[in-house]
This record gives sequence, structure tokens and C-alpha cells, in this order.
Amino acid sequence: MTRRTLAVVSAGLGQPSSTRLLADQLATATRDALARHGDDVDIRPVELREHAHDIVNHLLTGFPSPALREVLDTVTGADGLVAVTPIFHASYNGLFKSFFDLVEPGALADRPVLAAATGGTARHSLALEHAVRPMFSYLRAVVVPTAVFAAAEDWSGGTVDGALGARVTRAGGELADQIHRRTPSTGPADPFALTTSFDELLGGRDR
Repeated sequence: MTRRTLAVVSAGLGQPSSTRLLADQLATATRDALARHGDDVDIRPVELREHAHDIVNHLLTGFPSPALREVLDTVTGADGLVAVTPIFHASYNGLFKSFFDLVEPGALADRPVLAAATGGTARHSLALEHAVRPMFSYLRAVVVPTAVFAAAEDWSGGTVDGALGARVTRAGGELADQIHRRTPSTGPADPFALTTSFDELLGGRDR
């Protein structure tokens, strides 16, 4: 059985948070689909509200705290990513965007991502396509076709069912398929690793 890691980022600001609840549902659907592939998964939840001050400090100073460095490594080193944001003013919230602004260029290249969002009404659902998906495409991630939006009326006793439940299941299956077909991650890339030998650096071969 292949061991996989799944980072689950939620940018909800409240507690309890419907954003975190949706993230958990998507993580469960992905885990179940990976199990059908014969893969075991280590789910690693990340609640951005717990790191809000560190995120702002990193933006201002350019240096992450040890706790935030660990979170960034968790996200960039995972086999797959579930990313869920509340929708404010027709786009992702500032905490969500600020966190992904800190991800190194190329760190999410070819990384399977399931994008999801919550909002007061279904009118906000298009933000997934005109804001969230383009951001991850810019980061060169592989965003699965099904994005999931949950409005307030979609929740019933803290669970999802009906059309939303079916969408969660489909999206989790798509993410699991993308993860399963890739070689397991070896962790975050080392930004100080040499990609060129010393001989090449010293001009040891013709160009």
C-alpha cells in the first residue's frame, strides 16, 4: 500500500467554520477514493486563522516563523492539496491569498489541487472559476475539473447531502485519481539544493 500525504488548507475566520467543515468533507472523500486505489493517506489539516499573524509578519519581513515554515513545507511537500476559502466581495479572502502569496514560485508545479469555497448564497459560486482556479493555474498546479461551492442552505446538521454531497464525492475522486497516478512526493524542494554540478558552474562543458 502506497503512503500519500494530503494537505487540507482552510481559510475560515470563525470557529466553528463552515469552510473547515467543507474542507474536512472533501478530505474524507479524497481519502476514501484513494483507499479504493489501494493508497493510504496522511491528512494534514492547516487552519490559516491560527497562523494569521505569522503570515502578515512574513509578508512584511520576508522571513517565516518556524511554525509558518512548517506549514509551508506541509503544503508544498504534500502529494495533493485541498484548498478552501470563504468568498468575500466576489473573491477569495485576504488570508487565503496572503498565504499563497508566500508559496515559492514553482513549489506547486504539477501538484494536484481541489479548489473549494463557501459563501452566503450560490451567487458567489463563480468566484471559484474567475479567482481561485486562475490563481492555482498561475502557480502551475493541476486543478481538478470539479470545484465545490457550499452556500449556507447546503448544510444539513453539519453534513453534506444531495447535489452538494455528490459534488464532494466526484471532486474527491478526481483529486484521488490525480494523486494516484503520480510518484509519491519526497517532500518540499530544498531552495538551496544545487541543480548544476560544480564542473558545470566552472565551465567544464561547452554550451
